[in-house]
Amino acid sequence: MRSIWKGSIGFGLVNIPIKLYSAVQSSSLGLDMLDSRDHSRIRYQRINEKTRKEVPYEKIVKGYPINDSYVILEDKDFEDASPEKSKIIEIENFVDLNEVNPMFYETSYYTEPEAQGKKAYALLLKALQKSKKAGLARFVLRSSENLCIIHPVDKVIVASKIRFADEIRSSEEILTPDNVEVSKKELDMGLALINQYSGKFEIEKFKDEYHSELLKIIQAKAKGKRPTIKKLKPQKASDDNLYDMLMQSLGSKKGA
Repeated sequence: MRSIWKGSIGFGLVNIPIKLYSAVQSSSLGLDMLDSRDHSRIRYQRINEKTRKEVPYEKIVKGYPINDSYVILEDKDFEDASPEKSKIIEIENFVDLNEVNPMFYETSYYTEPEAQGKKAYALLLKALQKSKKAGLARFVLRSSENLCIIHPVDKVIVASKIRFADEIRSSEEILTPDNVEVSKKELDMGLALINQYSGKFEIEKFKDEYHSELLKIIQAKAKGKRPTIKKLKPQKASDDNLYDMLMQSLGSKKGA
């Protein structure tokens, strides 16, 4: 792997020199858009919506819409707004991981200590493991300010980038069943069903089946064949009674 960032983790007065490596990778297939007539690749152009002519890259500026016009931003405006390019992931406080709503998580990076920071790295790793806490930190990556959670995963300290609070939309406009009554009998059955399906979090058991099946189709078509695909028939609800459906679910656990 190639590191994407070099700097340090600020832990009180201790600076731990580290490198960041992307901990995630995309599993999507690289599909190109083609013209169906001759299978030529489709290229995008930057077109002026008034003249319908292509705009040279050096003539493109960025603007923020206000009312019916734009405020044009120059390079200096972006420089003035950019946070100071600090090379420190500064831990500002420590929190319980279960306090962090999963909606805030974006992506994760492995951290690797430089030779002179291995002991301090080991100290922070063990302290996080022992305290069961995670560091809430701020750092600059690609000229933008980011928040991240510093937490241990096995023998590695991971920096998981998280969203700022104002990036999460309010749920006030979502219609929820506030006035729907659930009986104790139905709730008990729901809890029993959850208990029956409960188990350890073993993410390796879950595979991206859609892309695997799509790749099989691609490979078969490359050989001039078409694979036989199993069609899943949706199950029809035989009864609108919630309690009866819960009872049937308990009696037929998925995969049995």
